[in-house]
Amino acid sequence: MFNPSIPGWIEKFFIEQKPSGMPLMASEAEFYSRTRTTGFIFGHIVSFDTSKPIPIKDRFPEEISKIGMLNTLYQMYCLTKQDTNPEHFITEAVAFYNLLSPKGFNPLQKMLSSTSESSKLEKIIHDRVQTNEDLFSKSFSHVITNALLFVDVLAFKKYLEKGSLPEKYFNRIEDIVISIVSLSLKSKTGISVHDELLQKLFESSVRYNKFSNKGIKTIDDLDLSYLSNDLEKFYLIDLAGISLWSDEKVENEERYFLFRLGDKLEIPESFTIDSIHFINNFIVKYKNEIPYFNNSNPVKNFYDHTTESVQVLVNRNKKRLIKEISQSKELMHLLTKATHKELDKEEKKKVKTQLLDICKTVPSLTIFLLPGGALLLPILIRFIPQLLPSAFNENEERDS
Repeated sequence: MFNPSIPGWIEKFFIEQKPSGMPLMASEAEFYSRTRTTGFIFGHIVSFDTSKPIPIKDRFPEEISKIGMLNTLYQMYCLTKQDTNPEHFITEAVAFYNLLSPKGFNPLQKMLSSTSESSKLEKIIHDRVQTNEDLFSKSFSHVITNALLFVDVLAFKKYLEKGSLPEKYFNRIEDIVISIVSLSLKSKTGISVHDELLQKLFESSVRYNKFSNKGIKTIDDLDLSYLSNDLEKFYLIDLAGISLWSDEKVENEERYFLFRLGDKLEIPESFTIDSIHFINNFIVKYKNEIPYFNNSNPVKNFYDHTTESVQVLVNRNKKRLIKEISQSKELMHLLTKATHKELDKEEKKKVKTQLLDICKTVPSLTIFLLPGGALLLPILIRFIPQLLPSAFNENEERDS
């Protein structure tokens, strides 16, 4: 299984998927429908639309976003150019991003000319999935990765069609997104607990504008003349719909807002109806997993996110971890004891010291050696007995 946190993952992705012989999508409508099903449109990816299934489990949110970003860009390339060659796609994607320079973002300037095109694209995608928040803010936030990645896909489509990118395309599309989301939130009949978190999601994801009300008061104030294709319009209806959703329903006034927006965008009423139903079903199904629908306090959110991250690290390194632990009879005994009895102060100190020594030998676990990393050790200890229960049970019997 390829790992998006390790260099060379894009080449491994295409080697595993072998997409060159796959049939092309029939239309942009099919592309949008399949992309929306993955959750990529909403900033919460629940699956990947790939020829060979790719598991979501035991991946960090950033890794999931990277895979979703690569695959969606590639599918847009295949649809637009009617070409499935991964090398051609990578070359075009790198050329596209080389045109961009938002807020000093120029990923290729610092890279050696000898670097492979796939390595360049890995660096670009890594940067694009990040939000504008600093590391500390992200740690205590529900926002992990950029929620407006589909704007990149829309811009890529423009580039592939014209061989260039219209000046300030990102600025104008983001400006329209901000206006519609702000207007949608103001148009709700009631205040939802997730509204603040949803707004925070968009605030941290925009790159070229500041999130504000823009003085937009009604749909009639929206200037949508810049929009030129259905994918842009479908995207805006869906973003408005998810902003309006609350308590498993969209009120009549909110439906009216969506239909008026659909009229303004000149899209079929059938799409607006489908959007309402799809968003409701998607949120109801995945609500407990979607960060901005879980209004937990910052400390709980940090703990939950950290726990998930530690569990992923443990699962990925379980063979090495168990091998290292099994070489210390004392540590095995103490960890076994900790599963059913409180350790005293001296025993806890021994466990901490020996585990930190082990973390020094496993590159992925060096996070526990960073300042504050020792605070995560109780979480690590909690997962270790689950890796190989029989080994601990046998050890307990030998030492009892």
